[in-house]
Amino acid sequence: MAIEGLEITHEDNGTSGEYRAKVLDSERIGRLTWKQREEGVRVADHTLVPPAIGNRGIAAALVDRLVADAREQGFKIVPQCSYVEAKFRKHPDWSDLRA
Repeated sequence: MAIEGLEITHEDNGTSGEYRAKVLDSERIGRLTWKQREEGVRVADHTLVPPAIGNRGIAAALVDRLVADAREQGFKIVPQCSYVEAKFRKHPDWSDLRA
């Protein structure tokens, strides 16, 4: 499901990074942060979507982008964040991406 007006960007600082979700009708930003545990392994440690932009599927879109990048770039994910872990449980087809 596409979210109208949603833009997800990614900032990669080498050993950590953040996915940011911005919607047109708000200045609030949803975030999914990660840290590199070792080469080729990222720990998804926090997902936060402010209540003002919640209940739109933004957190799910952030995780979907992380998973898409993992497939494209070849890294594995440690779903430390409880939301990311729950999404991994719902998607057994992502098991090959779990570190």
